[in-house]
Amino acid sequence: HLSAQYRSRYQDFESYNVVGKLEGSDPLLRDSYVVHSAHLDHLGVGAPVEGDSIYNGAHDNATGVASVLEISKMYAKLRPRPRRSVLFLFVTGEELGLLGSAYFARYPTVPAAALVADINTDMPTIIAPLLSVVPLGADHSSLLAPVQAAARYLKLPIEPDPEPAQNRFIRSDQYSFVVRGVPALHIKYGNKTADGQNNLATTVQAWRARTYHKPQDNYAGGTFDWAAGVKYAQLNFLIGYLVAQNPVLPTWNKGDFFGARFGK
Repeated sequence: HLSAQYRSRYQDFESYNVVGKLEGSDPLLRDSYVVHSAHLDHLGVGAPVEGDSIYNGAHDNATGVASVLEISKMYAKLRPRPRRSVLFLFVTGEELGLLGSAYFARYPTVPAAALVADINTDMPTIIAPLLSVVPLGADHSSLLAPVQAAARYLKLPIEPDPEPAQNRFIRSDQYSFVVRGVPALHIKYGNKTADGQNNLATTVQAWRARTYHKPQDNYAGGTFDWAAGVKYAQLNFLIGYLVAQNPVLPTWNKGDFFGARFGK
């Protein structure tokens, strides 16, 4: 016979999503919206690791937030502005189960039917040169075409997911849009390396073991490849821009699982 006792503590708190909007230039398209999203939360203060208890989240996801901010600057400089409107969405509660994005996707600040695509940015992992990319989720919808065009322009090969068992497409904020029927994607690093070994996934796995969800995910003493960050932001911008310029709405692929289950 076994018995156990435990005591739990519950704390209620508020945390906010932040949304910016750039109105489109086309009277026929500006009431539809392309979303660029990133989560702004991390883990706060937790169990100390090597004497440090502040979980900074420099890569997860301060770099993602910075990327979307830079993308917003790119859009703001465009003349004319993109044909569709663009939302820059910074969501809370991703680390607690996609809470902020789920709330926004259900109760958006614009009509839900007007959301046409989400390009999500979560932990770009800019620790090495960005020489190839994996567009998680793009192959489920017509979003693959703008991804291919943008990657081709930046001379970035597209690769299949090197870690399919991780189910990464459904593990970040893009999935909150998917379950509301909105085509979405998430760009991750590819496996290509400058030395030809093409084993970046192995390098990232070792880095994650030391850093992921630990206080060591910090700017001071951290590993950052800023040129990779620039290229990553450029790629995501170009994808969103191509969607915003196209009068044809993004659609799920015929017979796709997500489209059949959640499609509008």
